[in-house]
Amino acid sequence: MAKTGESYTAARAVLLSGTAESGAEAGAAKAVLATSDETIRERTGRGWEEWFDLLDEWGAAEKSHRETARWVADQLGVVPLAWNAQAVVGSYERARLGRAVGQHEDGFTVSVSRTVGASAERLYDAVVDPSLRASWLPDGKLTERTATRPASARFDWDSGPSRVHVVFDVRDAGRTRVTVSHVRLADEDAAAAMKEFWRERLDALKARLEGGSDA
Repeated sequence: MAKTGESYTAARAVLLSGTAESGAEAGAAKAVLATSDETIRERTGRGWEEWFDLLDEWGAAEKSHRETARWVADQLGVVPLAWNAQAVVGSYERARLGRAVGQHEDGFTVSVSRTVGASAERLYDAVVDPSLRASWLPDGKLTERTATRPASARFDWDSGPSRVHVVFDVRDAGRTRVTVSHVRLADEDAAAAMKEFWRERLDALKARLEGGSDA
């Protein structure tokens, strides 16, 4: 705990000051904390030290990632897969528990988001309806587990242990942010490959819907 606590203190100092003695030092800081102290405070109402103290007091070091994400989400009034909740939990786990970026107790997770010029309902249908999904995810093997229109959906991926969680967040009239989280990936290489895959596929989804075609 002392070692990871020291890495958090050093990372926070760099992000607060906006300076670093080397590119490696700045990179190490950003690898621990999801964003600056100022930004996380603007988005959540608390800075990193406040969040880490709260999580320590709650006993997050002994909890699973899912339990911690649910607890943080409850504090923020958002769903557990929302960026704010995942940023807080992921940063805590990297700093306090020494985990790699995207690493959880059940494997690695990657998340990719895009803001699309479409309603939440239309975007939801393009993801959940297999006939519409085939136009932008022709090689994706998703099997629906649960879905709540037009807020979220969860899928099994192919025949393996990994899963895909999708959240739809209305930004303003006619614009919706879709976030895909691919969880339970085997290692960092698999995580990197799937992050690139979902970037490409969400770009295709965005182009399809903003081009005026759902077919």
